[in-house]
Amino acid sequence: MQRVPEPELMDDPQQALAYARADFSEPHERFVELFRQHCGDPGQTTVLDLGCGPGDICRRFARAFPECRIHALDASPAMLDLGRSDSRAAQLDGRIEFIQGYLPDAGLAAAPYDVIISNSLLHHLKNPQVLWQSLLRYGHAATRVLIMDLMRPGALREVDSLVETYAGNEPEILRRDFHNSLCAAYTPDEVSAQLREQGLGLNVTTISDRHLIVWGVSGGS
Repeated sequence: MQRVPEPELMDDPQQALAYARADFSEPHERFVELFRQHCGDPGQTTVLDLGCGPGDICRRFARAFPECRIHALDASPAMLDLGRSDSRAAQLDGRIEFIQGYLPDAGLAAAPYDVIISNSLLHHLKNPQVLWQSLLRYGHAATRVLIMDLMRPGALREVDSLVETYAGNEPEILRRDFHNSLCAAYTPDEVSAQLREQGLGLNVTTISDRHLIVWGVSGGS
């Protein structure tokens, strides 16, 4: 199945709110545990989250690793507004700083970061190298990395089946977004080729019927 790109930004307030209030607890909790499994405890460092959205993973990450701070980057003002509000309500706003910026030129003054994470950003990018170049730009040779994203099924009927299985009871706006995101996602082979192009020796692992992760040490300069 050919990839069908979708808009890079989720900047419609209604769309952002629907995404922020959806229940992603299972994959987001798994993201945190996968980081622990593959990368260990970040300790007293500042973590960069690329494409943080409304910050649910940031908050889960902050609770799981209480010594770290998080710089949460997104280009969508609607997402960042929700992230700041929800983090204040969770009393985590002192440890999570939300930053509006558009890759690759986000102007992150605190770089290089020891840890870079990202969830569900890659499939939004028309040029996937923007993400991998950002690892090199904002990391260093020993930066620990965990990226999780959707992966594109082989046929449209598989897309429809995944939408029905995991979003069958969700509002139509979320069903539509999930369908479009699956169609816009990259395959594991495509991601591996993207990493080779940048000289990144990161691992690509399929972790479910709809998710892959990229993990390891960035090797950036």
